[in-house]
Amino acid sequence: MKVIAAYLLARLGGNTDPSADDLKRICGAVGAEIDGDRLELFFSQVDGKNIDELVASGKEKLALVPSSDDTSAAAPPAVVEETKEEKVEEEEEEEDDFDGPFSLFGPDN
Repeated sequence: MKVIAAYLLARLGGNTDPSADDLKRICGAVGAEIDGDRLELFFSQVDGKNIDELVASGKEKLALVPSSDDTSAAAPPAVVEETKEEKVEEEEEEEDDFDGPFSLFGPDN
């Protein structure tokens, strides 16, 4: 991730074709080191490709990944309905706590 971040920072800074040394300097400025093997792998994967197109296609892929903690966002509608029904049943059970005139906590005591 450091390699990608450094590469994109270099691009944002106006360097249209950052080198491995450029990325090492950027990371070194914040006290981070980059592994040479990772640099080679990164540059081999982006060689000859348009970075702006890669970023755009990555955004499209990320849009498909669920990112919410809300179960209704990721769960199928049937599961959501079952969950809602369970909550309603629990609320109804809580209302039935009064045991009539012999209750210790009823309205007559």
